Amino acid sequence: MTSSSGSSATSSPRVPPSPRVPKGRPENLFPLFAEAVKLPGIGPRLQKLLEKLTGPKVIDLLWHLPSGLIDRRHRPHIIDARAGQVATLDVTVGPHKPTPRGSRAPYRIPCTDETGEITLTFFHAREDYLRRTLPEGERRIISGEVEIYNGLAQMSHPDHILTPDEAQDLPPYEPVYPLTAGLSGKVLAKAIQAALERVPELPEWMDAAWARQQHYPAWHEAVRAVHQPEAPDAIEPRHPARARLAYDEMLANQLALALVRARMKRTRGRPLTGDGRLRRKVMDHLPFELTRGQMLAVAEIEADLKEPYRMLRLLQGDVGSGKTMVALMAMLVAVEAGAQAALMAPTEILARQHAKTLAPLCEAAGVRLAVLTGRDKGKAREAIVQAAEAGEIDILVGTHALFQGSVAFRDLAVAVVDEQHRFGVRERMELSSKGVAGTDVLVMTATPIPRTLQLTAYGDMDVSRLTEKPSGRKPVVTRALPLERMDEVIAGLARAIGEGRQVYWVCPLVEESDVLDVAAAEDRYAGLKAALGARVGLVHGRMKGPEREEVMGAFQAGDIDILVATTVIEVGVDVPNASIMVIEHAERFGLAQLHQLRGRVGRGSAASSCLLLYKTPLGEVAKKRIATLRDTEDGFVIAEEDLILRGAGEVLGTRQSGLPQFRLASLEAHADLIAAARDDVELILQRDPELESERGAALRVLLYLFERDEAIRFLRAG
Repeated sequence: MTSSSGSSATSSPRVPPSPRVPKGRPENLFPLFAEAVKLPGIGPRLQKLLEKLTGPKVIDLLWHLPSGLIDRRHRPHIIDARAGQVATLDVTVGPHKPTPRGSRAPYRIPCTDETGEITLTFFHAREDYLRRTLPEGERRIISGEVEIYNGLAQMSHPDHILTPDEAQDLPPYEPVYPLTAGLSGKVLAKAIQAALERVPELPEWMDAAWARQQHYPAWHEAVRAVHQPEAPDAIEPRHPARARLAYDEMLANQLALALVRARMKRTRGRPLTGDGRLRRKVMDHLPFELTRGQMLAVAEIEADLKEPYRMLRLLQGDVGSGKTMVALMAMLVAVEAGAQAALMAPTEILARQHAKTLAPLCEAAGVRLAVLTGRDKGKAREAIVQAAEAGEIDILVGTHALFQGSVAFRDLAVAVVDEQHRFGVRERMELSSKGVAGTDVLVMTATPIPRTLQLTAYGDMDVSRLTEKPSGRKPVVTRALPLERMDEVIAGLARAIGEGRQVYWVCPLVEESDVLDVAAAEDRYAGLKAALGARVGLVHGRMKGPEREEVMGAFQAGDIDILVATTVIEVGVDVPNASIMVIEHAERFGLAQLHQLRGRVGRGSAASSCLLLYKTPLGEVAKKRIATLRDTEDGFVIAEEDLILRGAGEVLGTRQSGLPQFRLASLEAHADLIAAARDDVELILQRDPELESERGAALRVLLYLFERDEAIRFLRAG
């Protein structure tokens, strides 16, 4: 069933502008957006390390949250201190035992209390510093991890050495931060404490009733609470202070997306209404009926196109759910209305495959279709570019080059973007501005996106979902086998090839390294070729486009029996005769990625299977992945499970840029807060669409705080 996301915000009567509405970033945020080098004790060398770890500004230090806590409250006598525990001890300093000249032995200082003795050890020590810090015969408070060496208690390089008068400065819970090479925890903690001194009190942008219900502190109190914890759970995701900051980040994200969306709804487009003649011709030529989900998605898109503002819709559909046919219907509305359409794919292989699928249907309807990719050069390219500009091409299919450089259209009305979930909000808006009167944009993805990610990455878009598979698609039998049974698998493939079947063999991801991935694929290619004969092909991401396409073409034509590949085949390759998918080292792949790869088979009439080869022993997460994949073919169920198992940063792929980078919020831990923020924003924009009220002014501060400045420019009062 296909569904749409929430409706656009309704407008309310305009309120007179308030004097509290800031124009540009408010002054009380200036200290937070100053360069971190302006903080005391941070010179050029430290600035570079901090910039690499957190970012260049003071606010970046505040957003760098602790990953753990050290409990300094344990204050035993020496006799009760246990190895491996952090202890805070009140000791008397004994006689120093400096390192003998030329020796690598540590500098030792015995310390005592009324119950026993512990030795402090220092490597590469400076004697003058240690004698000043730990004067013989005086009391000191030391804190660090206790060790046992040769049966005696010792503490190497204590974390803290304080006089009794300074003891109250030792925090009961000390935050531990993620670090980078060359930057110590002490130096980073000192920089963060200096940043905390610049934290201002800001106007409250949160709904008062919601804040009370959640027990949220004020913003400045929440920032201090996570960096100066007073309880062991202070850095846990659901602690009120930590959750408050996560909600603030989600609220800024949702508000920015809603303002973009509201602007799209206000931006004049043009109503597009076709007479249906071309769509009828295509439907008559199809050997199958559209599914109910496809028809509903087409109806939603047609309704969008009739509106006087620009369409921005996401079409989600699992592998093989029929997104391309829905996209063609959308493009034909533009052609029927006398305008042009374009379909952009992420790779040349996929662009040409789309063109191959659409060409006979367009020909049957009398629609002029052309392809433009990086392979087209010279006069051939020039002819296509000139024809598009003259309006002699109705639908132009290609890669991202369609919207760059010299390519122009006479009247581009609908743009379809396939598999571009790496596009961010800005790119989507730029694309929609390409046509003369604005372009309606349909973004398609075969990566099922969990609702929480959908809200954060695509909250500016309407959404249609295709959850049915076209008739005739057969289920894929999924089996998991240990790598030790590789010989059996290869013997089985020899039999399958003898029956005329074709096989994909996907090689493992190796530490996110293209070079190592290719090496793994080349080794497997050589092994299979030796075992099974010459009809084995190889494709990987480091091959040149034409070379890769030649191998793919041979596989599609049936001249190659086994295609060995890296994940370059994950998206868009369509070979109906390929009925077996082998995924080597399946435990290294994410769940959604395994599902995408499995979707390459099951497209023809033969029974299809997917073999997951794994290295033993399997970890718990890998076991859950494989069990989920065996239990269901529903991409949306798989996507939700993948979010739980892997986390948001991986679900759309680590290299994608369309997903917002959250620093305070966790999409797994704070999923409910995303929906709450979305609901809050709908109410805000119904009551105060231009953010002119007292709370509206505070919300503008929130947008500036999270660097969503562009969204503020979409406000008429901004």
